[in-house]
Amino acid sequence: MEFNLADLFESVVDVVPDREALVYVDHPGTGAERRLTYAELDAAANRIGHHLLDSGIRPGEHLGLHLCNGVEYLQTVLGCLKARIVPVNVNYRYVAEELVYLYRDADLAAVVFDAEFGDRVAEALPRVPGVRHAVRVGGGAGGAVRARATGRSGAAGDAVRAGAAGPPDVAGAVEFADAEAAGAPGRGFPARSGDDQFIIYTGGTTGMPKGVMWRQEDLFFAGLGGGAPTGEPVRTPEELAARVAAGGAGITFFPTPPLMHGTSTLTAFIGFNFGQRVVLHRKFVPAEVLRTIERERVTSVSLVGDAMLRPLIDALAGPSKDTDCSALFSVSSSGAIMSETVRRQFLELVPHVMLLNNFGSSESGFNGTATPDSGPERGFRIRVNSRTQVVDPASGRPVRPGEAGRIAQRGHVPLGYYNDPVKTAETFFERDGERWVLLGDMATVDEEGVVVVLGRGSQCINTGGEKVYPEEVEQALKSHPDVYDALVAGVPDARWGSRVAAVVQLREGAVGLSLADVQAHCRALLAGYKVPRRLVVTERVRRSPSGKADYRWARDVAGAAEG
Repeated sequence: MEFNLADLFESVVDVVPDREALVYVDHPGTGAERRLTYAELDAAANRIGHHLLDSGIRPGEHLGLHLCNGVEYLQTVLGCLKARIVPVNVNYRYVAEELVYLYRDADLAAVVFDAEFGDRVAEALPRVPGVRHAVRVGGGAGGAVRARATGRSGAAGDAVRAGAAGPPDVAGAVEFADAEAAGAPGRGFPARSGDDQFIIYTGGTTGMPKGVMWRQEDLFFAGLGGGAPTGEPVRTPEELAARVAAGGAGITFFPTPPLMHGTSTLTAFIGFNFGQRVVLHRKFVPAEVLRTIERERVTSVSLVGDAMLRPLIDALAGPSKDTDCSALFSVSSSGAIMSETVRRQFLELVPHVMLLNNFGSSESGFNGTATPDSGPERGFRIRVNSRTQVVDPASGRPVRPGEAGRIAQRGHVPLGYYNDPVKTAETFFERDGERWVLLGDMATVDEEGVVVVLGRGSQCINTGGEKVYPEEVEQALKSHPDVYDALVAGVPDARWGSRVAAVVQLREGAVGLSLADVQAHCRALLAGYKVPRRLVVTERVRRSPSGKADYRWARDVAGAAEG
């Protein structure tokens, strides 16, 4: 018995072929949309999988997904999995230099890209000779497009297609619609394995992006809950299909962050594993998200922290105040914390919804969920699963209650980082015959086994020998009534080595905020050495499209300000 994601998806298709699988709103507010049943999504994925094989991409080779959210994204991921081609997510915010690095580091053989990013792709690809095949989504053909000969069976050769002036030319790029039309709709793929890989590139907040290599079977259990995130994992692939067949429809998952971040793609696959419906928007537009929640009777929304929940609150309290959220059951966050203040504001508007601060990472999958009493006073407290411990990074052994260590997970863990044996050796270890992954998060554990996450060790501020974790100070700052968003970073200090600096975005209508105001507020919640010594008020706090913190930007802004 092996758990392969494509095999599992096909087993679900076979028992609920006519059930709606995917709803995509292309341009929110315009009514433009696509709806696919499980059978239709299966056939669409088959077509792309066969096109890639026919174009000379071999099983085991890597394909980059350089796309905004859309049917094509999940269709291509599924097509890759079916053809045993390894999908690799690409951050669509990267400029050409960063793309060159990632394309090379990931050893991409092919890329499927959005026409919106064609100029950057066109600049990067000539410097990455390993990419033999490119497929463009949207925008039409740009000028005369000459297909690049690959010298392999099914290659497009030197065919020339004339197109209207449009997006920048990418030599050899095939239009997605043409690729789809050329591929066979049936399955007919070689046998697959639980050892087939899935790579998730994680940029994090420091350093160059790293590719986390997962066996699909390990990813199924660690990142997808073994087919039952809130219950007993399935024991066989057949059991997954039997559960879907026995259950009904009625759950609608709505991952609102970009699919290029692993959590959103995994959320969609959790929906597919349940045989339920997944809803997508191309980009996050709060008022349109709420309109879709009402229209599609969405039950489960996933997002990333305050940066995405606050705009929903603003819309619900203003122009979208009459939105019907009665079907909504849960809102979950991964990758950033929904602060206590923001959670309270949301629940005042939608009191019946369950808010979940989930904790996990690209390297570990899901670790646990925050306790209801998490907040500035008690910290970010999580009840972890049985595979998670807080360990001494030097020995790999569990720390005593109250001692600081790093969070680690055992069992279903990744194979390592692609093309980075040094980082792999630093992050993965064996203990008592089991393989472990050592995360970057520092934490303590209490007598009851509740883990208090202190923050990323790489972001820790050492001020006079005391350690300050930015996340804790940010929670305190966000509880100030005039603060809309905040990031905390360390800036050089001649006496203490570093001092705590806060970069703050004010709420609309706030008249101003002084350092003294901030310090008085934080002293009621934090030890004195954690209180910010510098305050920078900015028009907007910079975050990634998914809401993750940009600490490099925060350090630059805080460092450039006068002390």
